[in-house]
Amino acid sequence: MEPRSRSFYALAIFFGLFILFLYGPVITIGILSFQGPRGGLTFPMNGVSVHWFYDLFEKQAVGDIWGSFRRSFVLGLMVMVCTVVFSVMCGLAFRSRFRGSGLLFYLIITSLIIPSILISLGVGLIFNILDWEVHWSTSGMGSQLTWTLPFGILIMFAVFNRFDKSYEEAARDLGASWWQTIRFVVLPIIAPSLIGVALFGFTLSYDEFARTLLTSGSKNTLPLEIFGMTTNVTTPVLYALGTLTTVFSLIIILGFLLIAYLLRRRQERHGSDAGSGLV
Repeated sequence: MEPRSRSFYALAIFFGLFILFLYGPVITIGILSFQGPRGGLTFPMNGVSVHWFYDLFEKQAVGDIWGSFRRSFVLGLMVMVCTVVFSVMCGLAFRSRFRGSGLLFYLIITSLIIPSILISLGVGLIFNILDWEVHWSTSGMGSQLTWTLPFGILIMFAVFNRFDKSYEEAARDLGASWWQTIRFVVLPIIAPSLIGVALFGFTLSYDEFARTLLTSGSKNTLPLEIFGMTTNVTTPVLYALGTLTTVFSLIIILGFLLIAYLLRRRQERHGSDAGSGLV
């Protein structure tokens, strides 16, 4: 067997340091969240316990942890649904060139390079000028869609660029209407990709801070609540909250991946649903 070169080991060390840089802070917070009842916010550990996790479920003297969690979860679902629906619609629309399509595309992508805090400030100002209430479910959702929609649209562009139009032509030859073709042919085929767009939409919304900072109104989302807690909470309960939210995010991601995997396996066994709804 040919021995490995020095460059292999150098790159392996670099990759290991990169992984440590990515996940080191999360691992550190996870470890510190198991401090003993007399533990502090830094090392060394003062005992090991789950005291601070129990403390999370008691009435907090400061903050609204579970209320902000519910708001972030609901907002994430709202943004996810809107991202999936509008991304598919844009993907279908951009399959055919139309006047102004290039300009519209660049306008959509531009929101990704504008500083997030400016988006938040702009949306908040528009709502104040129009005398509308700034609320996490309206202005907050709108500002977050400027972040999630471009990602969803780019994914849909890639999906439809590889989509074989012969499936649609076959469905139309069998007498399918436009809607039947979309519903029973196109959507089942791209379903795993839709799961990916949904995952992007939910996770990007769930932990978004800057674009929600000036658009959430009087009720904080979870990232804003955690940020506020950093200024007045001096116990590892903050780390316990970070650990639980990280585990929750991983469960959500694994759930989406499992759904995508099951959809892919179903397609491999049965193909798409084409023809099941044709008369």
